[in-house]
Amino acid sequence: MGPIDLLWHLLDLFSMAMLLGVIASTGVWLRRSRGARDARLWRRLALAACGAAAAATLAGLALFGRDGRMATYLAMVLAVCLALALSGRPGKK
Repeated sequence: MGPIDLLWHLLDLFSMAMLLGVIASTGVWLRRSRGARDARLWRRLALAACGAAAAATLAGLALFGRDGRMATYLAMVLAVCLALALSGRPGKK
């Protein structure tokens, strides 16, 4: 496998995790009051959500030996929910 093939495989592996993280963090960011929205908050939420989803993807790959299992997708959703709940509290810097 060449480097371009490896890049495409990694992009394919993490694309769903990144998409879920960005969509979920954008939804949480939009639900906040207009005065509480800023780009730093969205970046923090997106980083936490995408990181949690990527970790769940890797855990599912290690546990099941392949990607794309429904249990892995459930773990991704739960991990993103937990990460957003912990990092999206109003008083947290």
